[in-house]
Amino acid sequence: MMRAVVFDRFGGPEVLHLGEVPEPEAGPGQVRVRVEAVGLNAFDGKVRSGAMEAQFRTRLPAVPGLEVAGVVDQVGADVAGVVEGDRVTGWTSRGAAELAILKLWAPVPDGLDAPQAAALPVAGEAARRALRILDLKPGETLLVHGASGGVGGLATQLAVAAGVRVIGTASPANQERVAAYGATPTTYGAGLVDRVRALAPVVDAVLDTAGSGVLPDSIELRGGTDRVLTLTDPAAHGLGVELNERSEPSASELAELAGMVVRGEVSVPVAKVIPLADAARAQALVDDRRAGGKVVLVP
Repeated sequence: MMRAVVFDRFGGPEVLHLGEVPEPEAGPGQVRVRVEAVGLNAFDGKVRSGAMEAQFRTRLPAVPGLEVAGVVDQVGADVAGVVEGDRVTGWTSRGAAELAILKLWAPVPDGLDAPQAAALPVAGEAARRALRILDLKPGETLLVHGASGGVGGLATQLAVAAGVRVIGTASPANQERVAAYGATPTTYGAGLVDRVRALAPVVDAVLDTAGSGVLPDSIELRGGTDRVLTLTDPAAHGLGVELNERSEPSASELAELAGMVVRGEVSVPVAKVIPLADAARAQALVDDRRAGGKVVLVP
């Protein structure tokens, strides 16, 4: 048996608690890791609340956690290129535990700590996917909503590195972080359209990573729904805006992103590192969408 964060019923973050669950075993094409850090995501909260039951059923008791970093301690059949003792990060389905199974992973290079590594898989995939969809060219202007967050922060930095001008919305407390990413920061809320227009008369594309009701303003700034993309806001369906939630994990892209972090080309927006025993408090920060970056659990 091993310790894990468990929920026995659907509800708010308070249903999360530490429990004992059977240790998993690595199957063919899998590795098992001794978990050093777990990245938390809004999706974890949706599953825990029961909001995803119409899409798929969750067997209770359940263990949350989509991404982890850790040390390989068991290698399944048909796995090459990794041995016990290697540090890796990747995607899982029950990561908030002492042990987790990975089906897709990348090595963690020297110089990248466990919380940073665990914060990369989900946010990095979403950021890259969004930028591919928007197909930005050097010199264009991108408006990023939630530019200080996990996905928004990485998307902002990757776009800036590609020669795109980025205007990023964030809370007053996170304006300096957005500026450090190479973007022009501004606050969200009333008067957003006027503030953005004062900074950039033309907005070539909009990426919403916040899901906080910014789509009508985004359409107005863009002059239509073309190249307005949200990763989180279901209001998109009624506005003619693309909502994309189709994850496309890539081990090679994750390895590339980890290398960029070590070389100082991008930084990982880790906002909080919290003990596994305080998972309820950690997930509440994620659910509130105001953590200002990734929230990571450590055993």
